Amino acid sequence: MNAFEVLKGRGYFEWCTNAERLEQVMNEEMVTAYVGFDPTADSLHVGHLIPLMALGWLQRLGHRPIALAGGGTGLIGDPSGKSKERNLITLEAVQHNIEGVKVQLKKFLNFDCGKNSALLLNNYDWLSKVTFLEVLHDIGKFFSVNNLIAREYIRSRLEDPEKGISYTEFSYVLLQAMDFKYLNENYNCRLQMGGNDQQGNLLAGSDYIRRTTGAEVFGLTQPLLLTSSGTKFGKTEAGAVWLDATKTSPYKFYQFWFNTDDRDVEKLLKLYTFMPLEEISEIMNEHNAAPEKRIAQKKLAFEVTKTVHGEDTAKSVINASEILFNPKIDFANVSEETCEMLKQEVPYKKVEGVDFPAGVVSVLSASGACESNGEAKRAIRQGGVSVNGEKISDEKAELNREVLINGKYLFVRIGKKKFNMAEFSN
Repeated sequence: MNAFEVLKGRGYFEWCTNAERLEQVMNEEMVTAYVGFDPTADSLHVGHLIPLMALGWLQRLGHRPIALAGGGTGLIGDPSGKSKERNLITLEAVQHNIEGVKVQLKKFLNFDCGKNSALLLNNYDWLSKVTFLEVLHDIGKFFSVNNLIAREYIRSRLEDPEKGISYTEFSYVLLQAMDFKYLNENYNCRLQMGGNDQQGNLLAGSDYIRRTTGAEVFGLTQPLLLTSSGTKFGKTEAGAVWLDATKTSPYKFYQFWFNTDDRDVEKLLKLYTFMPLEEISEIMNEHNAAPEKRIAQKKLAFEVTKTVHGEDTAKSVINASEILFNPKIDFANVSEETCEMLKQEVPYKKVEGVDFPAGVVSVLSASGACESNGEAKRAIRQGGVSVNGEKISDEKAELNREVLINGKYLFVRIGKKKFNMAEFSN
């Protein structure tokens, strides 16, 4: 399929400067496209993924992607869609953040595949060489202040004396336009993409190139995604959902996607996975026949987690979920990675001083699953205790060391909701 048709068919198309002409160009030649990100943190989050996925699809269809790190623009801060001034960050922090993001970009883009290999560039490399006088004399004259202050987000801040907008942020659009022109002249980049809040910046950049060099370039935006409940996608009560495993654990990352509403899951499969549309259609048919099985959500969560954290980790997350939510799971082949993952997600205690074989009551108490031997006995009598998947019905039973997973782990389930993990020293 034509790359433009794929972008539209999967939901990556919201607005374009000249859609018919861009489709024609994509049919005729390899197009170099770029997406910029301001490195305000050392990790991307879910909110960054739609433009990045669009880049990934373009590369898979023969075009060349550029991921542009805003080492220069990140020092300024993009005011688009922001209701107040950003706190400025240091150059050192920006460089540190770029290094963190670089690892994550490789999950989506191939930087070593021949003529359409992805590029990671840093706009500090050229913006830092431009003097203030050059900006005023050679660039500023192409930008109308009238047009800039007509933008809703700027106008709203100008009208609020408590907020306002600094000359620093007001100048951001010039820097982004300079980026597009530099990439066009040095890498034949003809397409800039971003979220729909970037439409004004993309228009300004395209117009700046047209007026200065006459080159034909395009701007294309992706939708700012809302869930069916009307909330901004990618935000939770805990905040952003990060790609960095130390900020959002792979387990919590998987659960975020697994908890997708039935009304949103097909759209998210198209946007956030590299699965063919035909396969997505088959999955949705299977899902709609038995929605309670959450087949589509499981596939979505696995595919996105696999892309971001790797297939082995995605499988470990599934195993961890099974341990927590499926009382009938076979504990025989639980991996060390799964156990390490669960340490971060459930009540966990490291236990010393227990010699096996040991009475199950004392083990339950020592593990932290029960506060006392008396509570352990009562729980067993009520019939709701299982240890590593085996139901315990005799309060006088003893446990051998062989029952421990990987020679050290014990999972205790009491009733339907209480779940504890203990690690016993040798």
